[in-house]
Amino acid sequence: MLSSEFLKQKFSAAANYQKYLATGTEEHQRRWQKIYDAAHLSPPLESLVRSFARQMNVLVLSGTWCGDCVEQVPLMQKIAEANPQKIDLRALDRDLNRDLTEQVRINAGDRVPVVIFMSEDFEFCSLAGDRTLSRYRSIAQKRLGPACSTGLVPPDQDELTATLEDWLDEFERGLSRIEGRQVFGKVIVNFGAGPIEARGGQSSPIQLLTAQEYE
Repeated sequence: MLSSEFLKQKFSAAANYQKYLATGTEEHQRRWQKIYDAAHLSPPLESLVRSFARQMNVLVLSGTWCGDCVEQVPLMQKIAEANPQKIDLRALDRDLNRDLTEQVRINAGDRVPVVIFMSEDFEFCSLAGDRTLSRYRSIAQKRLGPACSTGLVPPDQDELTATLEDWLDEFERGLSRIEGRQVFGKVIVNFGAGPIEARGGQSSPIQLLTAQEYE
């Protein structure tokens, strides 16, 4: 079960991006670095990430040998680096953490990367993996066939940019759920007790939301 206590323990045992990457071979590190160097957040997207105001803990289940990780985890690191005060990204090796891997299997498979987004107190918010929609579309168009990318040939810039934006969407979704828990929690508690006071002293119409609608 992905309880907050279990996730906190796994997150505490995880390594930051640089330390995690150092566990791979020199060839693995070279491939990851090549993707990292090629990835860039546009000014509007960088501004968006910098606007994140709540702490987000991000745990990546990965393998330095995996092509899908090669081509995606460096993009996540770029996003995290745009707001290091609010985004704490760490990684764990899939095969060395079976207690977690077996709880986040995708279509009965041990896929990587799998990314778990958590609140500041390690409550589960969302999970994403193993490929973004842009990557799936690119693979379908190229008709590559293999179940896992090798990472030997880096993606073209258009695919890299689209995949980066896909992952930013997932970060933003996680943040929205972190912020939403606080807001909707107040809505449910105050349901039926009259208008809720919003910022600026104005009453908010969202007190009409029911617990059933929230769920």
